[in-house]
Amino acid sequence: MTSIDVLLERNAELGNAVPGDRSSPKPSMQVAILTCMDSRIRVFEIFGLRQGEAHVLRNAGGVVTDDMIRSLALSQRKLGTREVLLVHHTNCGLELVTEDEFKDELEQDAGMRPTWSVEAFREVKDSVRNSMNRLRHSPFVPYRDNVRGFVYNVHTGELTEVV
Repeated sequence: MTSIDVLLERNAELGNAVPGDRSSPKPSMQVAILTCMDSRIRVFEIFGLRQGEAHVLRNAGGVVTDDMIRSLALSQRKLGTREVLLVHHTNCGLELVTEDEFKDELEQDAGMRPTWSVEAFREVKDSVRNSMNRLRHSPFVPYRDNVRGFVYNVHTGELTEVV
């Protein structure tokens, strides 16, 4: 049995038991949460979220890329979000690579160098600051006054705000 088969079985067992309002694509709390794809970050559990309360956007590192800006522009302009919560974390895989080394590896394997940035970093707080700065200066994201960034400790569950 594949992992997808296991997940489908779990879904069948769960049924419609997940609490929350599914009546609208507009999040009732008017907040978008940007975080890493790391499976140790259980966004709904960390914040006690119910379905329908927040948009949750994820990518490697939780960094603000052009695609995150695209999603946030839609989230704010068409679906009513007004706040942005950035959550990066300790022990992130992007701390283990460098921009050039990873691009070299991809170029060697694929025969071409990617045009996109890996967004590797050494200090997670600096990555949070860079992402907040990108959001606060994007002309496509109209609600930038309530952008806050945090580091989630994957071992303790503690959230530390980055200013």
